[in-house]
Amino acid sequence: MHTHHHYGTSETASVMLDIGRDTGALVIYTGPEQQGLEIEISPLDTLTAARTHVAVRERLINHGKLYCAVYPSLPAGRYAVWRGESEQAGTVTIAASRVAEFSWPAN
Repeated sequence: MHTHHHYGTSETASVMLDIGRDTGALVIYTGPEQQGLEIEISPLDTLTAARTHVAVRERLINHGKLYCAVYPSLPAGRYAVWRGESEQAGTVTIAASRVAEFSWPAN
């Protein structure tokens, strides 16, 4: 995880997803301590796959707030979720036309 920019609260908690025949989406739920950090993921099908990252943002919902990173469109497949440069936080499977969920593990 790393940080590039500081993103404020998403007051409407809205995100446009682009999912369909060959793509799905991913939501990674975290705690407030990850707000503003960027979580990287990469396909598991190759060790040299490029990583992509999304910032964790606070999102206001009916019952309070939550913190998450939303990847709005990913090719279907298995992905590594990275805790740092060389440590995986876990793996997740993205299915076409679906939204996968991953809970950030406690330290």
